[in-house]
Formats: sequence, C-alpha cells, structure tokens
Amino acid sequence: MATQKLWGGRFTNSTDHLLEKLNSSIHLDKRLYNEDIEGSKAYSRILVSSKLLSQEESDLICERLDKIKAEWMKNEFVIKDGDEDIHTANERRLKELIGDVAAKLHVGRSRNDQVITDTRLWLRNAIGILEQLLKQLIKTIVDRSFEEINIIMPGYTHLQRAQPVRWAHFLLSHAWNFKSDCDKLQHMYKTTNVMPLGSGALAGNPFYIDRIKLAQDLGFEAITQNSMQAVGDRDFIAEFLFWSSLTGIHLSRLAEDLIIFSSKEFNFVEISDSFSTGSSLMPQKRNADSLELIRGIAGSLFGQCSTLMMTLKGLPSTYNKDLQNDKDVMFSCFDKLTATLNIASGTVKTLKVNPINCKNALNFDMLATDLAYYLVHKGVPFRLAHHDAGKVVAEAEKRNILISELPLEVLQSISKHFKEDITEIWNYENSIEQYQTMGGTSRSNVMTQIDLLKKWLFACTISNKRA
Repeated sequence: MATQKLWGGRFTNSTDHLLEKLNSSIHLDKRLYNEDIEGSKAYSRILVSSKLLSQEESDLICERLDKIKAEWMKNEFVIKDGDEDIHTANERRLKELIGDVAAKLHVGRSRNDQVITDTRLWLRNAIGILEQLLKQLIKTIVDRSFEEINIIMPGYTHLQRAQPVRWAHFLLSHAWNFKSDCDKLQHMYKTTNVMPLGSGALAGNPFYIDRIKLAQDLGFEAITQNSMQAVGDRDFIAEFLFWSSLTGIHLSRLAEDLIIFSSKEFNFVEISDSFSTGSSLMPQKRNADSLELIRGIAGSLFGQCSTLMMTLKGLPSTYNKDLQNDKDVMFSCFDKLTATLNIASGTVKTLKVNPINCKNALNFDMLATDLAYYLVHKGVPFRLAHHDAGKVVAEAEKRNILISELPLEVLQSISKHFKEDITEIWNYENSIEQYQTMGGTSRSNVMTQIDLLKKWLFACTISNKRA
C-alpha cells in the first residue's frame, strides 16, 4: 500500500515515476534527521502553550520521536516508498507509532519553514566542527613555529629568491590566514543562528505560537522578522559556501608552497610516508598526493559556491523547489573541508624540515636590499640608494661573482658612501633581525606572533568550555 503524500489531497492522478525520483531528496536530507526531530519536539512543546496539543500528547510525540532518532542513529530506520524527504519520513514513522496524534504536529507548520530551520540547526553545528579543525591546524603551525624558530630560509616573490626570512615566519603567514577564516566563521555563526520556524509556507503562523520561546528552546539567538524572506532565504548557505571557497584557497596555497618546497629542486621539507604516495612505475618517487588533493579540492569548493549562486540569481520570492539543491552543495563542501583540514594538520605536523638545505639556498645576492638600506643609513635618499644597489648587482653579474665579492674600490666607484663597514651586512641573521617593526621576520616579532596566536587559541578554549 502506497504511503499517503503530505500534499496529495487535491491530486487525482499519481505522480510520474521519473518526477517521483527527481522530486525525492531523502537520500540527501536524511542527514538532517537529528535536527528535524529536535525541531519537531520543540514545536510540539510550543503547541501545548497554544493549546493545540495536550501535555500528554506532546510528551508522547517527544518520546516516540526519540525512538525514531535512535533508529536513525543505529541505522535501523527503514525508508519507504513515498518518503520524499526527511520530514515526510519522520512524520510517516511517527504516525506508525502513535497513530493520528502524529497528524496534529504539523499544524501551522510547512515544510518550507521546517527545512530551513533544520538546515540552520545543522549548519550551526557544522560551523563548530570546522572551527575546531581550523584551530587544530593553527595550533600545529604555531607549535612547529616555536620549535623551529631559528631556521632561516629564502623568502620568495614571483617564485624568485627575494629576502631571508625565518621558516617560522613563513609558516605563521598561513596561520594568520586560517585565523581570519576562524573569525569569519564566528560571524557566520551569528547570521546562521536565526530561527525561521513559525513562518509557515510564506504568510506566517496563525496560531499565536511564542516564536521567541521556541527559538530559546532550540538555542537560536534571534528570530526572522519577515515570513516571506525567511522561507526563501539561503544567504547564510551562500555565505558558508563562499567561506568554504576562501578557506579552500588558503589551504591550497599552503599545499602549493609545501609541494614546491618538497621537490628535489628545493628539498626544504620532506612529506612523511603517512601523507605521501608512490609511483606504480618509478620506485624512487615520493608524491605529495595529500597536498595535491587539497589543492584540487579547492577548485571544486568554488564550483559548488557558483552552483548555488546561479540557482539563487533568478528565483522569484519565497520557496521554490530549486532550493532543494542547496543541501547537496552544503553537505559536499562540509565533507570536503573536514577531510582536507584533517589532512592538512596531519601533513604539517609530520613533515620534516631540512634546515641545512634551507640555509644553503641562501646567497648574498638576496641582501641587495640590505645594500640599499646601508646607503640609506649613510644619508642617501632611498630611490638613489636603490638605484646604486642595482648598479652593484649589475656589476657583480658582469663579473660573474657574488655582490659580496666585489672589491671595496669597485663599490666606491658606484657610491662614495660605501665604506669598510660594508662587510657587516653579509650576515643573514643580522639581515633578519633588522626587521624589528611589528609584523617583521625578526625573532622578537615572530615570538610575538606565536604568543598572540597562543593567547587567542587559549581564549577560544575557555570560551568553548563556558558555552
């Protein structure tokens, strides 16, 4: 016997089987079973306040909904033909357990406000999971930065050796990107944690339910103020997908740097066996597939953001069935990000850095900027000092030697301000330590960065415990 559809009363013919299949979303939105059940339990309690359910009926509904939840958790819930979505499936099962009392639960409620409530509840929890994974990655970077603060390496612009920096300074540059992602998540939590339940299909709820009390019961910080906007709003999902795209890009840039640095041409780092793969043909190969997968997944995250944005751009107001596709991209982005964040943390934690190779990649030509700074300290305007330093580089290239090997008399032929103390600049540690301005690569500044991030992580931990 076919299950009676929630909306089937005005139809005389059965739904085409192809549309039936396309219309069904239970294979996706069954992930919302917990949120759907908790929302229904809260709604049943508020219906008691409106005298639409007795306390005994509400208690029975909540008790049986907990049983249904346990069935989902144990993978014992049986999806049947006609279970279009998670709401239909849960309501059908509830009716099997308690009969017609189950039919009272939906009064004043539409699947339009039900699904968006479930989605906000689910994403609210997902945001907390992603935040913890990001903090785990940041902590891994901070710990390595502290332990390896004395390692010096070339810094790059345009993928060309530019200036000496600390390895820790490089690592922390990525940590600050991820902290920014965390900050955006915290803002996103607020915009997500707004309750639409009580909006009905689009016009509102006529039964005088206390939406503020209902929101408090479900842990929402606020309620929506316009029922039409509430049921059609997917901005918070679009915001999440954009955030996922941006975070994916940050992960991809870290991955790309480490892929380059792990190549034999650089050999600054070695990716552990646990996060590498080999070649089926070339036995010597160690492929950084963990990082390459992160880099590749970043593109698909952006693609899923674009998918929803294109869905939203042409929609008329309130709910349209196009919006059924919002959960597909949302779930997919969450799954991909949880995987890549875990892989990124593991890869960074277990990689081996090669301090000697980092140091050997330095050369005195990278101190050409220091030549200009030397002249500035002698009173030469920077633009002229930069020009004279460029002449020094050109002269060294013409002689096929390093700039540090040019005789003093040659340097003085370029600028009379070069003196015997010029030899003091040919020191990488001194070069790094001159960057004492906040944000620079000197040891004190790198330690400041580490301390700031440690305090931030600690404050977040305390906040989570209080919550």
